[in-house]
Amino acid sequence: MTDQVLIVGEVTVDFTLAQHGAECKLRLGGIVHAARGLWASEIEYSVAAFCPQYLVDQVRQYLGAHGCKEFIWVGDIVGSPNVIVIGDPKEVSHQDYEDLLRDRKEVKLREQLLSLKCYKKLIVFPGKFDIEELLEHFAPDAKLTFDIAYDVKDLSSLRAFHGRTQAIIISTSSPLFMARGHENVNDLITEVRTLSPEVFLLKENRGGSRLFNLLNGTIEELPASLGQTINSVGVGDVYSAVMLGFSGKGWSEAAWRGCQAATAYSQTTYPDDLKRDIQRSFKLPVEALRTLGGTSLPWDERQRFSIYLAGPDFTYVRKPELDRVVDSLQYHNFKVRRPILENGELGRPANQASLRRAYQMDYQLLKECDVVFAIPLDRDPGTLVEIGMAIVLGKPVITFDPRNENNNTMVVGGSSVYSADLDECLNGVFDSLAKLRSRSK
Repeated sequence: MTDQVLIVGEVTVDFTLAQHGAECKLRLGGIVHAARGLWASEIEYSVAAFCPQYLVDQVRQYLGAHGCKEFIWVGDIVGSPNVIVIGDPKEVSHQDYEDLLRDRKEVKLREQLLSLKCYKKLIVFPGKFDIEELLEHFAPDAKLTFDIAYDVKDLSSLRAFHGRTQAIIISTSSPLFMARGHENVNDLITEVRTLSPEVFLLKENRGGSRLFNLLNGTIEELPASLGQTINSVGVGDVYSAVMLGFSGKGWSEAAWRGCQAATAYSQTTYPDDLKRDIQRSFKLPVEALRTLGGTSLPWDERQRFSIYLAGPDFTYVRKPELDRVVDSLQYHNFKVRRPILENGELGRPANQASLRRAYQMDYQLLKECDVVFAIPLDRDPGTLVEIGMAIVLGKPVITFDPRNENNNTMVVGGSSVYSADLDECLNGVFDSLAKLRSRSK
């Protein structure tokens, strides 16, 4: 019996579409992300992979060069190349994953799987395969951790693993979370308890994560370290795998180390740089790590705060950048207040009485909100006035200037964040509201 981590799941080919300022990216994905994280963290691991036959030799060679002790091809994937096209690698909003030929995809389990019984510490990333078919091939005393992103509609499908589950890990971007925990996280935790895991980790994107210890009832918040996101794909997989790898040191320390590895993974797509950065960060004791702070903004607390959307949100204006902001903020569960939608759009031309009434209602709404997110397209004068009002009222202002039209002293100097990069502005929203949350405790 070996104490290595065994990663179980699908290997894909990730193809990230070209973005502004970045070329397209092609690399092995799926559970290979978790493998890279373990290799960079110098944690011994093996892989039990479902992948198309055409990838087997390449995957075996690649993983062998990155620390994999044993590669086990457990299942063939036919009818699909297992290629994932990724539209938004930074997860500013929906990542627009496209699994090519997914409707024709079939998974065929191979027969010779005796070597799976050698492992007692497993992390499973569910996919199109039937996880219960593997149960008889696992060692009787094997403990499993499940990172659930896709392809699990409810946790009842994992009941066969009751009593054999160490940890359940779910991200707020998971369809399962959206179905079970979007309105009330406690409902999801109740369902998680039916599998009797030791811990439940909820990864909350840029808002950090929460570790629920189901044995002693404690909850620990792990803040996010927000910086420039190079590629968010696979970041959660790295978090989960490294956490399991450190679980012998206790779940709390393990989660902190997983969080460190995930942060490093988001900031580079080059494995050697990743390993250097992770090893450097691991030199910091966990006690010191806890004192560094960061951004904590749990999913279910985001609706406590209101974001005033300042911008030309008119029906007659072409505003794709503004629409993208709305999608992004709503995707991350923020409460967006759109004055033009709430208070009505004035006719053209409008009389003085209508203008004054609209002004009073919009100004009152702005005062009620906690943060102003401004998109001053075409140097919209109303938006610029709203920025000034918010500054005077002492409210944080996040100014997204995608067309670089408002680079002046008052806008830049008065904004908490001013940028043409929505990723940076989104970080500013999380940071500003996390600080407001902290002060309100």
